[in-house]
Amino acid sequence: MSRRRISKRRKISPDPIYNSQIVSMMINRILLKGKKSLAQRILYEAMKNIQESTQKDPIEILKKAISNTTPVVEVKSRRIGGATYQVPVEVKTERGNSLALRFLLKSARNRPGKNIIIKLGNEIIDAYNNIGNSIKKKEEIHKMAEANKAFSTLRF
Repeated sequence: MSRRRISKRRKISPDPIYNSQIVSMMINRILLKGKKSLAQRILYEAMKNIQESTQKDPIEILKKAISNTTPVVEVKSRRIGGATYQVPVEVKTERGNSLALRFLLKSARNRPGKNIIIKLGNEIIDAYNNIGNSIKKKEEIHKMAEANKAFSTLRF
């Protein structure tokens, strides 16, 4: 990372079907080995399955799932005098969204079963209902931050 100037944020173009930046970000997270069309197909099929099973707008369900899995605080390592402390730090909105998308996708990939479309759709629905592994991951991060609250004076 350069010390001279702050890098500019890259503008994320919305996806063609739902015209949403969050869907585009999710597609980019699913992306493996440059196969964007496959990632798009996976997410769009998962969104269609969500629509069929819940009878609600899949974009709203995805946004609510992301907001449910977004952590408020996280811990960062800070080295002071030979000791490393886990210092709780508030999460900015962009980083929070990125972490939430990462938690959702990782939890979906770790689910049992073969079909990633079904696993991703079920994980998004579980996150929407405040259950599932992605919610557990968020709560785990919050517990670590709560346990290390004493070191919050050592902030950056």
